[in-house]
Amino acid sequence: MFKFEKLNVWQKALDFADFIYSESASFPPDERFGLTNQIRRAAVSISSNIAEGSARSDPDFARFIGYASGSLYEVVTQSFIARRRKFLSEASFNRIYTDADEISRMLSGLRDSLGE
Repeated sequence: MFKFEKLNVWQKALDFADFIYSESASFPPDERFGLTNQIRRAAVSISSNIAEGSARSDPDFARFIGYASGSLYEVVTQSFIARRRKFLSEASFNRIYTDADEISRMLSGLRDSLGE
């Protein structure tokens, strides 16, 4: 088992990416290379940055946690756009927003634990 697999925030980020994939599957076909691709890539980047950073020194890991946070904020912004365009229901948007808030707090706690 890799070190990152034990992190609750990594596991939560995987679940988050799964949900983003499910919800974005219903986006219009003409968004396939636009918002659909962008929101999925940002969602995948969250757990990927946690995993990559875990193999590095604490200061570097903290930097990668920052990248993960940035990707999370991208997903939130893209979710606002998707909701405005009526690609996301209010319930789906609310779940994304709530989950993102929880992941953000978890990332902040992890970064704090690294002394950064």
